Amino acid sequence: MPDQQHLLTSKQMARFVADGYLAFEGLVPDPLNQAAVKAFEETKHGDLWNSPVIQEIFHLPEIEGITHSLIGTDPLYDHHAVHIKGASDAEGQVWHADAIIDTSLRFDIQYMYFAHDTPREMGGTMILPGSHFRRVSCTDITRHHNFLGQKAMACPAGSIYVLHMGMWHCAQPNHTDRTRYMFKLRLNPSVRQLRLWNTADIDDPEIGRILHTNHRWHGNEDRIEVVNRIRLWRYITGNESYDTGYWMTRIENHPGEAIAA
Repeated sequence: MPDQQHLLTSKQMARFVADGYLAFEGLVPDPLNQAAVKAFEETKHGDLWNSPVIQEIFHLPEIEGITHSLIGTDPLYDHHAVHIKGASDAEGQVWHADAIIDTSLRFDIQYMYFAHDTPREMGGTMILPGSHFRRVSCTDITRHHNFLGQKAMACPAGSIYVLHMGMWHCAQPNHTDRTRYMFKLRLNPSVRQLRLWNTADIDDPEIGRILHTNHRWHGNEDRIEVVNRIRLWRYITGNESYDTGYWMTRIENHPGEAIAA
């Protein structure tokens, strides 16, 4: 098990539940980033998961701590890919989600690793925070183009994003004269996702405020999103009575029928 100092905090877990992702900019040391770019250039679409540099990166204590906090020990490898966007490639990707419709509370994670500086003009991947509970099948959402609050992964070298499997995303155009690389890895849990992080701050009142985060594109349905977050928070904490803002309590209020006299 990773050292406690490398595990996520309860507030970070609440942020993942509310937003569907966490960002760790510049986490991977530069020598590993340079080695990774070299491997991407030489291997292209080949199998890089078992390469020494990628294994070293994903066994960094900080990244192992993230993985353990979200899906536990001995995660199951699902798949990986090196996404390549050539220089001056002005074509973007349609909005999509990688997962099929899955309404279970358990979740897989997807890592997106940028080994080189990725300024906005180079694109990065666009994500929509708070979309992970809007379960869709692949490209069901291609009719949409832009959303209020969408976020481009414009970031320095060594940045790692970890996403809930249901996150909506799309690759962006590359308007620079350099090739863009992004390494994506999907992992599945092999254990029950129950209090796997550093729970020292689990009673922090800030958690409730984080779970009430308003992603404005939700409109009036933000209340439904809060309920979805409470359900997931209950699942990963094991606290079936947890509530914030009285949302679940009023839904679960089913008084028994009065006995007729």
